[in-house]
Amino acid sequence: MQIKSIFCATAALLSFSFSHALAKEYHHDIVIYGGTSAAVTTAVQATQMGRSVVIVSPDKHLGGLTAGGLGWTDSGNKNAIGGLSGEFYHRVWKHYQKPSAWNWEEQAKFGNKNQSGLGGDGDEARMWVFEPHVAEQIYDNWVAEEKIPVYRDQWLDRDGGVVSKAGRIESIRTLKGDVFHGKMFIDVTYEGDLMATAGVDYHVGREANAVYGETWNGNQVGVLHHAHWFKEPIDPYLKSRDIGGELLPGISDEPPGTRGEGDHRVQAYCFRMCLTNVPENRIPFPKPEGYDRARYQLLVRVFDAGWREMFRKFDPMPNYKTDTNNHGPFSTDNIGMNYDYPDADYERRQEIIEEHKVYQQGLMYFMANDPKVPLEVREAMSKWGLPKDEFLDNGGWPHQLYIREARRMIGEYVMTEHDCLDRKETPDSVGMGSYTLDSHNVRRYVTADGQVQNEGDIGVHTPRPYKVAYGALVPKKAQCENLLVPVCVSSSHIAFGSIRMEPVFMILGQSAATAACIALERGEAVQDVPYDVLQQRLVADGQVLQLEDPHRISSRKLPGVVVDDHTARLIGRWEHSGANTKYVDSGYVHNQNEQPGEKVVRFQTELKPGRYEVRVSYPPNNNRATAVPVKVTHAQGDSTHTVNQRKPPEIDGLFTKIGVFNFDRDATVEVGTRDADGYVVVDAVQFLPVPK
Repeated sequence: MQIKSIFCATAALLSFSFSHALAKEYHHDIVIYGGTSAAVTTAVQATQMGRSVVIVSPDKHLGGLTAGGLGWTDSGNKNAIGGLSGEFYHRVWKHYQKPSAWNWEEQAKFGNKNQSGLGGDGDEARMWVFEPHVAEQIYDNWVAEEKIPVYRDQWLDRDGGVVSKAGRIESIRTLKGDVFHGKMFIDVTYEGDLMATAGVDYHVGREANAVYGETWNGNQVGVLHHAHWFKEPIDPYLKSRDIGGELLPGISDEPPGTRGEGDHRVQAYCFRMCLTNVPENRIPFPKPEGYDRARYQLLVRVFDAGWREMFRKFDPMPNYKTDTNNHGPFSTDNIGMNYDYPDADYERRQEIIEEHKVYQQGLMYFMANDPKVPLEVREAMSKWGLPKDEFLDNGGWPHQLYIREARRMIGEYVMTEHDCLDRKETPDSVGMGSYTLDSHNVRRYVTADGQVQNEGDIGVHTPRPYKVAYGALVPKKAQCENLLVPVCVSSSHIAFGSIRMEPVFMILGQSAATAACIALERGEAVQDVPYDVLQQRLVADGQVLQLEDPHRISSRKLPGVVVDDHTARLIGRWEHSGANTKYVDSGYVHNQNEQPGEKVVRFQTELKPGRYEVRVSYPPNNNRATAVPVKVTHAQGDSTHTVNQRKPPEIDGLFTKIGVFNFDRDATVEVGTRDADGYVVVDAVQFLPVPK
């Protein structure tokens, strides 16, 4: 055994020495590390600005998740997507105008699903849904057009492979021994490996709410958004009602903890599967090596409780294919199995990726074949499978795991929920995001009453497209002066939950390249690039840096003290919405027109002692309640009034006056649902000082 080990070590050393003997050195103005969608827009922009560029990609395929199964684009407000990111989706649209693109389905039958700007000559037309191989081909064609060199399967040597001098990276070395010299470096990986190896500060996991004064960060025990939680009581124990006994696979035995506290957990990963139900193009779900049907016992109990929503996220793509994503309490997200991925070495990461593959392939095989699965589910699922004409070198399985979150840089500026929810003015915009504050679950645990529940799933509506600050793309100057990070941007966990969309990565990649070129031209650090110079070039190249929503009113711009529903205490179950206008900040809440049990929204604030006019805001509609009770607690006691929410508010169509009251300091306003004869909607309360 010892002789064999010595032989293996000697062989490895000889192989390493041989590969380094064949190693090459390359010199470019800008070195881009990563093969994601952002890598392409970064490289194209820098090339078009006259710089020599190279893409050093650990991946064999360009495009990351956009070419890896995420064909139903998560975008939010599409008007916020400009520049090269918008150009990509225009190229998708142009591809599908060719009859040859429709080999399994008629174009007319697919119609205009998830497309925009289809009028006129189609110059602005964009298609936000596409097959994976189409995205990859567009990226490959794009870099070929610009004559951008791409070195694939080149993995950064994370043990001393970054050479820096006087706060600037001079070169990076890959595991093959190749050395890439550059004047500027841009890390476009999902993991932030170049950033971390260069010694730049970063964070992994959920910060406590107290770190940035947030609401939706940290432990979210008891918060139940979306549909990814157990709505029916489900026993978590292997033996039914064996309290304290062995738990079913995938359920943590750790205590729930306290809402808002920080931890090491990151949101769950999965593969965005491309599936098809065309028999001639379908590969039946394979039974993976290492398959264990016991992993899916919890799903059987979910089925037994009546759940049948497994097809809700089979989003349609051209040619009878889908972008299939996680949906429901037990789905494709392999919850709790990725905590060590961000900082893990390559070998451990590959183990995690393989474990996710076995879990997810096993899940699909289980649902299509196992007799414990209800017959109607088995029959429906078995009609689906992997497409023969996608991921040709991987048996129809995606080559990219959805790394929803890994490292996040701590840079010159940290994006937080306050930026995304428009509670503060974000400086130096280099692009926009607009998607919901979205985190998938991070764990599955046992509740105090002995039931299984998921934790970490968050979905908070953003009031309008928000700005992403240039400072979130650059490290602290003392750490590195010639590195930009447009993917693992400087942000809190929950802010990244919105920023982390593929169109935004492409936007920020283009902006990072622009800043790098300007810094080179001026001979200065990326942190010193004048924003007005950067802004001018970004706008000239079609980037969208700001958008205004005429229906949404910012509380920061209203007189007096305004308390929005997002900071109010919600008693009972309320639903968030932004369907009707006008409203303050990020929409409003409503009671879902549920009659049983009174619900209350309680607004509390501190005021300077004095007299104030109290107003409440709501968007009217003819399905609203006609006598909504509003209770004001003031210096003299309580006063209750009613509001007819079918009538438009008389003050600017936004607020209705409740009355004038004296307040010593504390002020409380409660809007309830007692005896409601329709929807009760609650938006904001305004306290306006009344002159003496």
